[in-house]
Amino acid sequence: MARERDGPLNTVDRRAFLKAASLPCLAACSGALVGAPLAAPLFAGPLAVPAAESDAQFIREAKFYEKLPYKKIKCTLCPRECVIDDQERGYCGVRENRGGTYYTLVHSRVVTAHIDPIEKKPFFHFLPGAEAFSVATAGCNVNCKMCQNWDISQVRPEQVRSTYVPPEKLATLARQNNCPVIAYTYSEPVVYLEYVLDCAEAARAAGVRSVVVSGGYIQTDPLKALSTRVDAIKIDLKAYSEQFYKEVVNGELKPVLEALVTLRKNGTWNEIVYLVVPTLNDGDAEFRGLARWIKSELGPDVPLHFSRFHPEYLLKNLPPTPLETLERAKAIADAEGLHYVYIGNVPGHPAESTYCPHCRRKVVERTGYTIAGIHLHHGKCQYCQTPIPGVWS
Repeated sequence: MARERDGPLNTVDRRAFLKAASLPCLAACSGALVGAPLAAPLFAGPLAVPAAESDAQFIREAKFYEKLPYKKIKCTLCPRECVIDDQERGYCGVRENRGGTYYTLVHSRVVTAHIDPIEKKPFFHFLPGAEAFSVATAGCNVNCKMCQNWDISQVRPEQVRSTYVPPEKLATLARQNNCPVIAYTYSEPVVYLEYVLDCAEAARAAGVRSVVVSGGYIQTDPLKALSTRVDAIKIDLKAYSEQFYKEVVNGELKPVLEALVTLRKNGTWNEIVYLVVPTLNDGDAEFRGLARWIKSELGPDVPLHFSRFHPEYLLKNLPPTPLETLERAKAIADAEGLHYVYIGNVPGHPAESTYCPHCRRKVVERTGYTIAGIHLHHGKCQYCQTPIPGVWS
């Protein structure tokens, strides 16, 4: 599976060179999507409406905050718990205190839209072969040095052009493009939670499912609200190390682990991706500790994807992950008793496919994003009838 790399529809002037160098990734400006065309254009004509000209339509009162004296507020969306003065914003840059009331500035403020295979997210146990209508707004609540989409995640909403796509329109676009799933992805859906919740409700009414691709840096109450609206959540577990989270992510590990436990308790389908970064989170002890924690706290059936790192953003000095490192990580996790351990960003590797943990036959055959065969019957291995956890229909 390749990286879930995305580019913005437009960027600030100082990135003009990068934009010009990646025009194929910006095809959505003219209504086309990377990988597949839209049946009906999302963006009519040039994307010529700067956010500054139409801010009001993107602004909603935020959820999950507390009012404090002197017009201050405390955000309770993520573990940072930013305390924000009047006319200031939180760390994410997309939520603002206006007179003692907290507002999201990115509701319906879509900066990029693509049709992707669900395997690109990656979800391997959720509707294999499905196309996902994938959207994002600007903003993030961490700053990963290896971020693939820093040009939309690490900017404020007024620094990128955007298009107004209210929830009902998004659900309609997904149906028009024969996408059974909407994916909230690329940046960090936690910071545009209000939009995700409203879109997921509209999508469900239209018979479209919703999945979230997140770093899992979120508090328990908003996560519970999210897990009741969407159908699956993939968590990027950056490392099994507090030091890595502090130095490379600018976040914390513990809240992410707590989020994974909450998803397990709520019964929300969940998969985990671990991007293996050479010299930073690629030790055997870390792989073993991660696998043991997953088995004891989440169970052996949670899919775990070890993905190859490619130099990007602030870690261009490091090489891509050696294949032998990924294979060693998988071998360790297999030996610890996890049933579904994958290797990602290595198209054609045997560990892209899903194997029955009982008879070891392939039940979902993959090459990159292509599904070569599905050997399941009502969610069970067709060879030995062992149940294979996931959402298959």
